[in-house]
Amino acid sequence: MARYLLVRLSGVLLILLLVCLFTFSIFFVLSPDPAVQICGKNCTPELIDRIRTNLGLDEPLFAQFTSFVGGLFAGRTYGVGESAVHCAAPCFGYSFQSSQPVWEMISDRLPVSVTLATGAAVLWLLAGVVGGLIGALKQGTWWDRSAMVVALAGLSVPNYVFALLLQYVLVVELEWLPFPQAVAFGDDPALWFQSYLMPWIVLAFAYASVYARLTRANVIDTLAENFVRTARAKGLPRQQVIRRHALRPALTPIATIFGMDFAGLLGGALITETVFGLNGIGKMTADAIGRNDQPVIMGVTLLAAAFVVVGNVVVDLVYTALDPRVRLTVA
Repeated sequence: MARYLLVRLSGVLLILLLVCLFTFSIFFVLSPDPAVQICGKNCTPELIDRIRTNLGLDEPLFAQFTSFVGGLFAGRTYGVGESAVHCAAPCFGYSFQSSQPVWEMISDRLPVSVTLATGAAVLWLLAGVVGGLIGALKQGTWWDRSAMVVALAGLSVPNYVFALLLQYVLVVELEWLPFPQAVAFGDDPALWFQSYLMPWIVLAFAYASVYARLTRANVIDTLAENFVRTARAKGLPRQQVIRRHALRPALTPIATIFGMDFAGLLGGALITETVFGLNGIGKMTADAIGRNDQPVIMGVTLLAAAFVVVGNVVVDLVYTALDPRVRLTVA
């Protein structure tokens, strides 16, 4: 296991390095001159040259890339002399629009995206897996057909339409919930829960539909396997057969897509955050794209890539708990 983890972590570092190279190439080599963007319209060539020097854009591309990567781990200093400014690690640079450190902007909004992703993940796992399992065990019944109709609706209705519908019904008409706002749990737990409930439901509805259909198909296939028939022939209780012999193998692909979905949401739920006005990573990214704020876009891209890569490693470890065959291969 230790050797396996070492190999996987080495692969993670290599992938993240390639992501850094790819992202750096897009935003600093293929994009317009950052110095011109920072300087604005009323600018002189002398001021542009000074900005290039302060940002290190006058250095060779390889030196710029090594400084960029080094800044992620050890920080970096922009400029020389009295105008030098130190950017602490992890340094993603400074926003072209607000001049704030990008990492500071991300860390301020990351708790909103983490709260949104975690709450939605709990809901969609419970609803999707339980709904799919019951549908598989009651195949062909009214419950199975009803659950699949709801799942199809979740796949068909766009997030923003469902979000606006929920707001109109629960906030405007019934006045059961307040309009969502980013409230800290410690400040007001009740308002925190009420503010995030609708975004959780919107995200969970779409994802739970996929999980329900996938769980149902996997459980039906697993129940037809010979080892399940053998467990039944031995006289094991039905609940034990379902829990230990049918559900666990069926959850392996669920773990795969869950790791990818959850890691992706940690990088921001752009549509949901924008519709509900939550200042998370997704809304910040949408605003940065509209303003062409390259350092912010690049910082979020690298963060989302890191979440996905680390999520894959965690999923591989979860496999060893779900499937003994994978455990033997890893060992």
